[in-house]
Amino acid sequence: MRLQPVAIDVRLFRRLIVSGDGAEVTRVASALSNGDLAEILLELAPAELSRLEQHLGVERIADAVAELDPSEAARLLVRVSRAEAADILEEMEPDDATDVVEELGEEAERILAEMEVTEASEIRDLLTYPSATAGGRMTPRFVSIRPDLTVGAAMRLLRAQAPDAETIYYIYVTDHEDHLVGVVSLRQLVVADPQQRIEALLRPDVIRVPAEIDQEDVARLLMDHDLLALPVVDEEERLLGVITADDVADVLQEEATEDIERLGGSQPLGEPYLQASPFLLFRKRIVWLLFLFLGALQTSTILQAFSDELSSFVALSFFIPLLVSTGGNAGSQVVTTVIRAMAVGEVRFRDVWVVLRRELLVGLLVGGVMGLATLLRAQTMHVDAHVAITAGLAATAIVVWATAVAALLPIGLRRLRLDPAVMSAPLIATLVDGTGLLIYLLIAKNVLGL
Repeated sequence: MRLQPVAIDVRLFRRLIVSGDGAEVTRVASALSNGDLAEILLELAPAELSRLEQHLGVERIADAVAELDPSEAARLLVRVSRAEAADILEEMEPDDATDVVEELGEEAERILAEMEVTEASEIRDLLTYPSATAGGRMTPRFVSIRPDLTVGAAMRLLRAQAPDAETIYYIYVTDHEDHLVGVVSLRQLVVADPQQRIEALLRPDVIRVPAEIDQEDVARLLMDHDLLALPVVDEEERLLGVITADDVADVLQEEATEDIERLGGSQPLGEPYLQASPFLLFRKRIVWLLFLFLGALQTSTILQAFSDELSSFVALSFFIPLLVSTGGNAGSQVVTTVIRAMAVGEVRFRDVWVVLRRELLVGLLVGGVMGLATLLRAQTMHVDAHVAITAGLAATAIVVWATAVAALLPIGLRRLRLDPAVMSAPLIATLVDGTGLLIYLLIAKNVLGL
């Protein structure tokens, strides 16, 4: 396995392409992985792309283009002729090609018109499903056999279908109306008696997913059962396509990227960072910042409401940054842990009270330690003993409150069919800032008799 990309001078490679030395171009390109070649393709001019395709063949170019992000691949295809773009898409797996076509905009239909009818029809069928569903992720190129075939006949059919199929480890068994009735593995066929019938080998309890199910649920199901592929069916249980493990890897990367962006208080970009314009970055961030700004207004309102108390005990204000940041940090820890547990299927709505009890216990322990630390800090500042006690009690109460809020909100959002990742760390911090400050000042009012 090659761990490091092959270093290549793109300018020299471009001169080599222009020189017309096909043998040398092929030799140099053979040392490149598809990912390395894809990065080079982005640097080439349209004429150079056309010449490189002549030297390497459209299949190798298509394999490289498939390694690119769909938006990058689309920008590459619009730089070549429509006929060349169509040839490249025809050589790609239908699900990968569909992702690219979705990014082509108005040019998509013109390029599809240049493609072979069968390949174009596959892509158009996939385009009817939302991209984030099983139907949008599946490939229609799979191997299926009838239950009344013998193993020997099935193996002959498999050899004929395998070159065009994305995976052959699972062979799905369908009836004459394409209803999914079972599955056999390639290993079963290899070791079975050639005269044995498929119906005697198949497993009828096939894990399957409807075309409309969300891609994240598909990924979780495939991982939970350690499968290499999942069949996708319609409302009448007719087999439409399959989703493979490599598709799931892409899904998990996309979902993780979106969750990380949301946890940072930004909407998902939907394209590579370096390809995003400054205006797109602005649009993705400003909405969240304005929302968080509105939430933070409660802090100034609370401070204004307790201005008399703060003026009486100025030392109270010394601990405001410490307390609100401690509460925000505690909430961020919990919300990150809970969202991650939900993402991998460890926590569901039925577990809400279990999660709350656990986090309240942890919150009491953590809050107690933070309260003691705050009390010790107050003593080193030589403030009034009652103010020190107030700050210590407030630290404990705020941490417990923050952990409870952070434990409940993501689970509640999932119940409402909203993405729990929107309960990002900045939002939790904003909520805890205002409510934590209120807790602190209410405790101060009672302890200090204000």
